[in-house]
Amino acid sequence: MEAKRALAMSPKDNVAVALENILPADEVAIQVKGGKARSIRALETIPFGFKVSLESIPQGGSIYKYGETIGRATKDIKAGEQVHIHNIQGVRVQG
Repeated sequence: MEAKRALAMSPKDNVAVALENILPADEVAIQVKGGKARSIRALETIPFGFKVSLESIPQGGSIYKYGETIGRATKDIKAGEQVHIHNIQGVRVQG
């Protein structure tokens, strides 16, 4: 089976955006702009356009996308898990 695809915009990123629907146990090939390609195994469903964790991120750890911090993990996140509002708190705009 061919690997699913995801894209990270910076070598600093610890999340990538799914370029197609990803199912649990799928191999995911990550293109990294300006960096080395890598791959992970999905642990859960990652819908097209959603973020997948490229590495384990501890609770309170920074989430990097576009080479910038976009949030903090509200619980431990394993490599291959979806990163979304259920496990991240945004830090860019806080009221």
